[in-house]
Amino acid sequence: MVDYGKTDTYEDTDVADCIADTHTLLLHNDDFNSFNFVIDCLIKICKHEEEQATQCAYLVHYTGKTDIMHGELSKLQSCKTALTDRGLSATIERN
Repeated sequence: MVDYGKTDTYEDTDVADCIADTHTLLLHNDDFNSFNFVIDCLIKICKHEEEQATQCAYLVHYTGKTDIMHGELSKLQSCKTALTDRGLSATIERN
C-alpha cells in the first residue's frame, strides 16, 4: 500500500554550489586559421571527438564564437592558454 501522506523534505541549497561548471571557455572566430587547424587543436587540447570539433569550428565561423568547454576555472585556463599559444582566440566567462 502506498502512503500518499508522506512527503520528502529537501534542504535549501544554493544552485551555484551544486554546479561544478561555473565557467565557460569560448572560442572566437578569426580570419587566419584554417578549419583543419582549429579542428586539430580542439581534438588535441580540448579532447573533442572529430565530429564535435568540426561542429564547433563551423559554429565559430558562422556565429563569431561558441562555447567549447565548461568546467572549473583552473582546467579551462590551461586549455585557453594552449589554444592562444597556437594563435587561436579564446576567452573564459563566468556562468
